Amino acid sequence: MINKNLAVAALAALASTVALSGGAQAQGRDQIRVVGSSTVFPFTSAVAETFGRMGKFKTPVVESTGTGGGIKQFCAGVGVQHPDLTNASRRIKKSELEGCAANGVTTVSELEVGFDGIVIANSKSTAHADFTIKQIFQALAKQVVVNGQVVPNPHKTWKDIDPSLPAAEIEVLGPPPTSGTRDAFVELVMDVGCAQFPEIKALPADQQKAVCNQIREDGAFIEAGENDNLIVQKLVANKDAFGIFGYSFLDQNMDKLQGAKMNGVAPDLDTIASAKYPVARSMYVYVKNQHVDVIPGIREFLAEYTSEKAFGEEGYLEAKGLIPLPKDKREKVRTSILNLTPVTM
Repeated sequence: MINKNLAVAALAALASTVALSGGAQAQGRDQIRVVGSSTVFPFTSAVAETFGRMGKFKTPVVESTGTGGGIKQFCAGVGVQHPDLTNASRRIKKSELEGCAANGVTTVSELEVGFDGIVIANSKSTAHADFTIKQIFQALAKQVVVNGQVVPNPHKTWKDIDPSLPAAEIEVLGPPPTSGTRDAFVELVMDVGCAQFPEIKALPADQQKAVCNQIREDGAFIEAGENDNLIVQKLVANKDAFGIFGYSFLDQNMDKLQGAKMNGVAPDLDTIASAKYPVARSMYVYVKNQHVDVIPGIREFLAEYTSEKAFGEEGYLEAKGLIPLPKDKREKVRTSILNLTPVTM
């Protein structure tokens, strides 16, 4: 009898572990779980709260883990112990999709949520900044060009970079390497600024990439974690500091902060949507198709997310700072995600 009971217990444990594998319909969890980007977190949380109030399904659990960390969890495997969706403030990489597949996550669908800008903001109690992308590279790169040579960054104040800039010490709070905002910032600001220096472009490709992508580690740039609200608090306390985060956080804190102009263009809904503001990017949610129809409510959650009252113009996500996709693009996105079209690179 003891052996029989042990066998039954072992089988039950095994069934719980593999409930979702191979499309099995056994249900080990009745609540959607989402991880990922801190930038996309407010939008997905708003959809989750609205979805939960509808009463048919439980409110999804949404965690802010950063884009890289979220994708890592998402791709770790299939089963109730793994998340169903992940938020991302950049597009998933081919290498990450390959990692998913290696762990049995064989089919992933992509929902492009809308646009966001990456802003460099400071306290409203000080002057409104106006930077070029080249100046930001010179302020934050680990190595820069001085007198025709690539050297460790010697710039201590903004005025060291350009006489027109203030004499204040360079202090910028920004996201860690696991953040999609950090990835997008490197691509849209550091790489673009770096390309304006012939001395760097003349380097071998591997050295050029290292110079362009490495952010300084001498205290001028401070990794502030995934909590953008903490950056906001620090900027209010220190009028000389700047912070790097998504436009949506600036939009929610306009009473305290102001966004610097980039190449003469201020960040706002219109300039980001029209791509006039040079540091704009798309945001995404990725879905583990093998969990759909096993974890209850995923299809319905995606339908709510892509409804016009949510991610459309004047939808409740726009009130949170989301910049909607054009109408024709929204229709394509909606059709693609509701059909669970697999993402391709």
